[in-house]
Amino acid sequence: MSILKIAIQKSGRLNEDSLKILKDCGISVDNGNDQLKASASNFPLDVLFLRNSDIPQYLIDGVVDIAIVGDNILVEKGGNIKIVEKLGFSKCRVSVAVPKSFEFKSMNDLKKARIATSYPNTTLQFFKSQLIKVDLHQISGSVEIAPNIGLADAIVDIVSTGSTLFKNNLKEVAVIMKSEAVLAVSPKITDDKKVLLDKLKFRIQAVLRARKAKYILMNVPNEKIKEVSQILPVLKSPTIVPLDQVGWCSVQSVIDEEQFWDVIDKLKEAGAEDILVCPIEKMVI
Repeated sequence: MSILKIAIQKSGRLNEDSLKILKDCGISVDNGNDQLKASASNFPLDVLFLRNSDIPQYLIDGVVDIAIVGDNILVEKGGNIKIVEKLGFSKCRVSVAVPKSFEFKSMNDLKKARIATSYPNTTLQFFKSQLIKVDLHQISGSVEIAPNIGLADAIVDIVSTGSTLFKNNLKEVAVIMKSEAVLAVSPKITDDKKVLLDKLKFRIQAVLRARKAKYILMNVPNEKIKEVSQILPVLKSPTIVPLDQVGWCSVQSVIDEEQFWDVIDKLKEAGAEDILVCPIEKMVI
């Protein structure tokens, strides 16, 4: 029997979020005692816990079939590795930052500047696109300290909240790319493994849809049902159930999280009452 091999980051936030989405997909993985490899008990899946920066090469070599990895790592090291699903978590950006005292007006201020980074390929491509020559210093870890110790004039690094930059007296001046966790597939994946990948993708998509939606129930006067139904951004049509109270119905539907409060306001204006909102565990379409 074929077993799908997936790589995820061995520690940190991306590790936690990757294991959570597998769990939400109904896949149980026991990685106790900091194992570097674990097997799912209820799905043909082996999980390899690797350094994030090593994952692209494992995909290229076919050591793993798929991986949950930041797409910034794929841009830096992954060549033409295919992304089959954007996962919506572990969002960050790859940015240029300079000391707060630096009087930055445009990218031209960084001509011939010393740039410290752990992302040399991404950095060179960016400055090349800006027609700017820089002196690149490739370092691993603690990139943000480089300007403070005189190693660099600026840095290129990943930024999420910006707190690390703030603590090191740096300011973000340009965003090179935005990144998030993605499901990537090895170019050497076999046909039998693709069947398993499709099953996993189906589960992941059901989980991701649910994360972006809310289940909503409300009481609506019969004469307002048409108006309320036109407001609801439903999959097909809302579920309408008569209540014991004459002249009223219960209306049930799904609404998008991003549109939530705008839709709620419109529903109230249209006559909906007693609105209940519930989380959705899975959405299978």
